[in-house]
Amino acid sequence: MKTTTKDSSDFERIVSDGESASLIYLHRNELHLILNIYGRMVAAGLWKDYAIDTLKDEAIFSIFKHATEMPTYRIIKQPSIAQKQGAWRITSMSGQIIKRGKDLAALLRYFDKFTLKIVD
Repeated sequence: MKTTTKDSSDFERIVSDGESASLIYLHRNELHLILNIYGRMVAAGLWKDYAIDTLKDEAIFSIFKHATEMPTYRIIKQPSIAQKQGAWRITSMSGQIIKRGKDLAALLRYFDKFTLKIVD
């Protein structure tokens, strides 16, 4: 049986009976924001595939240009550092942190520059 609890940073954790480890998940509204950007980038022909990983300490949305490559970007939710540096970060293929913050919507504005076009 699985139970849902809220920790002090207001992030939901799913804990199974008999397990000491809990997993971090992306909520529906978070996925909505991420998939909105993902859809625009797919329509622009910039991204092709994605993967979602739920781990003990973080949830990862990986973005691929080609299905057989390393992820081009990773959007990572790590609630354990939410009070210090913000729970969200975007990392590049090399693992370099591109942007981090507490507000996912503000963080995702980083990708707007890839879809903006100048019109005469």
